[in-house]
Amino acid sequence: MSYVTSGEGGAARRLRWRSEGPPPSARLGRADDSSRADAAFRRVQRGEHLLYAGDYHNARQLLAALGRRLRPPRPRETLAESFLAERRFRRRERDLLSRLLVPVDDTFAVALRRAPEAAREALREVWGAPDGEPSAVPLRELLGLIGAHEWRRKGVPVPALGAAVHPHYGVFAPVRGEYVTLVAEALARRRLAGQLAFDVGTGTGVLALLAAKAGARVRATDADPRAVACARENAERLGLAGQVELEQRDLFPAGRADLVLCNPPWIPAEPLGALDHAVYDPKGRFLAAFLEGLPAHLAPGGEALLVISDLAERLGLRPEGALLASIAAAGLQVADRREARPSHPRARDAADPLHAARAAEVTTLYVLRATS
Repeated sequence: MSYVTSGEGGAARRLRWRSEGPPPSARLGRADDSSRADAAFRRVQRGEHLLYAGDYHNARQLLAALGRRLRPPRPRETLAESFLAERRFRRRERDLLSRLLVPVDDTFAVALRRAPEAAREALREVWGAPDGEPSAVPLRELLGLIGAHEWRRKGVPVPALGAAVHPHYGVFAPVRGEYVTLVAEALARRRLAGQLAFDVGTGTGVLALLAAKAGARVRATDADPRAVACARENAERLGLAGQVELEQRDLFPAGRADLVLCNPPWIPAEPLGALDHAVYDPKGRFLAAFLEGLPAHLAPGGEALLVISDLAERLGLRPEGALLASIAAAGLQVADRREARPSHPRARDAADPLHAARAAEVTTLYVLRATS
């Protein structure tokens, strides 16, 4: 548990630090409705954290103005260089913009004029019951919490499931429908009644729920406790809690399954935050461990459905053919494969420096079997 201090009016005030990022190393400076963006930007560039006092909407305008003062990188000679430059920019953007903080009172109300009441509910969803301590949180993170609260409340429609899933804060939402559709079509070709399925890295639980609706008993795992809680809640919403067993665990449950599902993080690069772990896999460790451990967790005659994008290959982050080589080295063979093209907006954004790779991206479902 960490605390920070602010020095408003010459009197030090102790605030609990509530953020996934590291706490400031020094006393907080002050920003308010009279603060100018250029001066505030110079202060955060020097490493100062600013605790806002005043109007919530003015604080949001200051945050947006700080963001406009960051210059995105120009396209590089290769897509790999452009990708790395973009990641460096996003890290700097996160670090600088997270230095504008807002105060939260001991009931989890944001202590600024015109702050939305939804913020209190969003904070309680993630932080739990108020503990009577005033807090400080980066405004950028607070906005993410409020946005996640709306996603959780409204849900994300999943046509292949015939229902919505409700993502929790920090759990990646299934907004890219092509991978869900590929799995749903593969499940429709199988008789799963009475069979045991594993869903490795379940996230919101969407693939586990598809398998359960198809008649399988499912054991789903995720290393993140938020994902486990999210998937459990979604299973309960759909009346599938009796068929889906959730476990906080890295990779596989114990034992062997007739069917193993996995939609691993696709890009072998460092994540910038908790949500990034669903997309970014440092040095491809998760994917490598999944493939290496898979044969020992397949029942005789069992299969795995691995669904993964080739964006890493198109960006030059993974060599062509490396995935198939890893599959073979793990004692696995590709029994079938199905492909889909992305339909998300970034694939059509010509201004994106990675547009060439995103527009050509292919998502593939591999049906894997043990060779012996």
